[in-house]
Amino acid sequence: MNNSKIESKLAFDFKTNQQIIKKIAFIDSFKGKWTGLEVKESIYLKELKQIATIESIGSSTRIEGSTLTDKEVKQLIDSVKITSFKTRDEQEVFGYYEVLNLMLDAYNSIEIKENHIHHLHKSLLQVSSKDESHRGGYKKLSNKVVANYPGGKQKIIFNTTEPFLVKGEMETLIFWTNENIKNEELHPLLIISVFVYEFLSIHPYQDGNGRLSRLLTTLLLLRQGYDFMKYASMEIEIEKRKKEYYKALMSGQKNRGTKEEIINEWILFFLGTLEATIHKLEDRYAKIKNKKSYLNNRQKEVLQFIQKNEPVKISDITSSLKDYTSYTLKKDIKYLTEEGLIKKLGKARATIYVINESNKKEY
Repeated sequence: MNNSKIESKLAFDFKTNQQIIKKIAFIDSFKGKWTGLEVKESIYLKELKQIATIESIGSSTRIEGSTLTDKEVKQLIDSVKITSFKTRDEQEVFGYYEVLNLMLDAYNSIEIKENHIHHLHKSLLQVSSKDESHRGGYKKLSNKVVANYPGGKQKIIFNTTEPFLVKGEMETLIFWTNENIKNEELHPLLIISVFVYEFLSIHPYQDGNGRLSRLLTTLLLLRQGYDFMKYASMEIEIEKRKKEYYKALMSGQKNRGTKEEIINEWILFFLGTLEATIHKLEDRYAKIKNKKSYLNNRQKEVLQFIQKNEPVKISDITSSLKDYTSYTLKKDIKYLTEEGLIKKLGKARATIYVINESNKKEY
């Protein structure tokens, strides 16, 4: 597989090109809008991120056959200090959680390089006893892309690259991806969708390829400025479209290695799934923003007092809001500061609080 062979798969007809352009325009338009929202509305993002993290972990592991619900995933993550896991499902959930958090925190420093991808794979399978022998190393045995269904039923989707060819094909793919991102001749969303298709087609590791492909999708999108992916789950949209997901992969794979391997169905599926992810994020953002219970009545009272009297000291608040204990009010002030609704200025006895201008409104 060489660079020209990769690009030959993008020989789309006119209608497909128009559909792709339309989808990319929508995604990039939202990307621009979200940049402003992320700065102005930071108060709501913490909750969005928590929800998306659980959904991403649950959906991505269920696609591979896990049976844990989102509720069970959350319970496991909340008890993350445990050092032993009862089932393989739990091992896979923990591994996904660790790698996803690493990506969300440090995506700018995780480059698309062979050793970085190896490290991510090793981390993904870090507590999986079955995978100890092949963590972080390319496969030594042939494998296939298999769809897992409830009840243990499996279906072979397609054969993958033979082990002795994996290193060369991965080197070509990594080079092609980085070069095209650098020279900016192809749109980054096209580059990312091609990378994911090729990665799944190669299936470079003995196990964990599907999960890792979805994590690498998030990594690549974040590295290209699609910051809303911190707060959205593309994995849950793929889980909803599992049959379409495999069908889109198979549409190209059935002609693997020939001139007929055109990946129009995969590109449209990938971009369509990203569109659906954005719609879900927009809906969820609106609901969270409009929640009446986001702040309780006492916290709203504290905010109103600060807004009317700023700058204020803690003593001003505690002496005026006498229905509440100073301990409770101090906790509220700490919470409101952490949420970015108010700002703390000065130190020690000179500390004062004011409303954060970027979040200023009537409370």
